[in-house]
This record gives sequence, C-alpha cells and structure tokens, in this order.
Amino acid sequence: MNTSTHSPADLSVSIVLHNSSLALLSAALQSLRRAAQCAHDAGDLARLTVWLVDNASDERYRATLKAELAHWPSSECFEVQCLPQPRNRGFGCGHNAVLSQLTSDFHLVLNPDVELQEDILQVGLASMRQGEDSVLLSPKVVGGQGEQEFLCKRYPSVLVLLLRGFAPAALRRLFRRRLERYEMRDVCSGEAPVDVAIASGCFMLVRTAALRAVGGFNEDFFLYFEDFDLSLRRAEKGRLVFEPRMHIVHHGGYAANKGRAHVKYFIRSGIRFFNRHGWRLI
Repeated sequence: MNTSTHSPADLSVSIVLHNSSLALLSAALQSLRRAAQCAHDAGDLARLTVWLVDNASDERYRATLKAELAHWPSSECFEVQCLPQPRNRGFGCGHNAVLSQLTSDFHLVLNPDVELQEDILQVGLASMRQGEDSVLLSPKVVGGQGEQEFLCKRYPSVLVLLLRGFAPAALRRLFRRRLERYEMRDVCSGEAPVDVAIASGCFMLVRTAALRAVGGFNEDFFLYFEDFDLSLRRAEKGRLVFEPRMHIVHHGGYAANKGRAHVKYFIRSGIRFFNRHGWRLI
C-alpha cells in the first residue's frame, strides 16, 4: 500500500568485492531485496539497482559469483548488476567506478558484510527528503551478537587510533572514556537523530548528485580512512546525521584482526589522512 506523499525515488547501491565472503554477500543481497520491497510497497522507492564491483577477485571466485547471480531474479523494484574491474585499485576507487553510470536520486555505499533491517530504506529515504540539509545518513549498527557498534566518530588523534586498533584490552580500559568519546557514545546511544563528524563507509546513504559533485571517494586511499576523508568533505556541504531508526547488522572487524597487510594499509592511509586534514597526536 502506497503511503508516501512523494514520488517514488530511484536508489542505487554499490558494493565492492575482493574475494569477499559469498555467504555474507548473499545475506546482504537478500536483506537489500526485502528492504527494497518494503520501501516500494510504501511508495518511497521506484527501483533499486545494486552494483557489485568486483575488484579483480581470482577467477574461481568470479566464476562462482557469476553462477550464483544467475539465480537471482530481477523484479520491478530490484536488480543486480556486476561490474568486474581489471585490477584492484582500492575500496574508494571501486565505489567510484559506478559514479558515471548512475541516474538515481539517492545512492547507498554498502559493505558486503552488512545485513539491513527491513524498513531501513523506507526510513532512510523519508528522512533524506524531510531533511534537505542532510547530505549523509548513518544507521545504528549492531554486531553479530546484538551489541551496538559505535561506528560514527569524532575527529581522531594518533593516540586514539593506536589504542583502538592495536592496544591490549587492559590498556584500552585505562583510556575507556577517551575511546568512548571518540566513538560518540555520549550522543549515539539514544533514539534521536544527531549530527556526527565522521560516518563509516560500511553504510552511507547520500544524494547521488551531491556525491558526484565532490568526485566520490578520494582514490589516494587504497583501504581505510577513505570514509573519514569523504565524511569531512561532505560535512562542508551539509549535515551528516546518525539516524538510529535505521538498523543494520555488521559482520566486520578491525584492521589488527585481519593480518599484516591490513595493518600496513591502515597505517599508510592514516598517515595520508592526517597529512591531508591535520595531525592530532593526543
């Protein structure tokens, strides 16, 4: 039943893959389809197009992905497109690969390890239309065990990043208040929308034209901190809003838990971020 007073919007979604878990991707796509149908039935969504950007995964992975996608039926409000890339140029570059092809009103940057609440797109699209000065929406995030993850941030310091990413639990406890302030727990624990400084790239709902206007992600960042950089550039144009009525489940993890290569990417991108936006040591 159509309950919207607006014309239904077109929404695009980009998901960047690199040998990513197909089980988690399947769960993400299923949740996207349910959310698209919910928003469509409410009259808020005309069509959702998902772009799977494959950043040069290995041949076996690509063949399996192609076979699985062949069984995904399209509908009047949901379709999946695959955009294979010849080489892996990073997370931000992968999302930027779709920018020139988008004709949507709104765009969602999404991780393949995220599951969406059924009404999240209905809530998000309505919120974006009501708040014309909002340039980005970030949802309430819970982990696989149901605990809230605080992925919105204040501007980081080198000390906070080292503590949060690499310090043992006992040391993190000594700096608990500092870490909680960085994670905006003081304002992102309630049920009311609040302005934030930095949003996580695992879920960013934005206006497509505005994203294109700033050139999307900065491709100098291969992995990590590209979402910090984009958040700060988007904040110059309007409000970044934490919207707790939007819920997702996030199955991700910290760089330190992903191996030596990810730690190297994290440190390299962190240095690039501070060089570009200003160093804060403590």
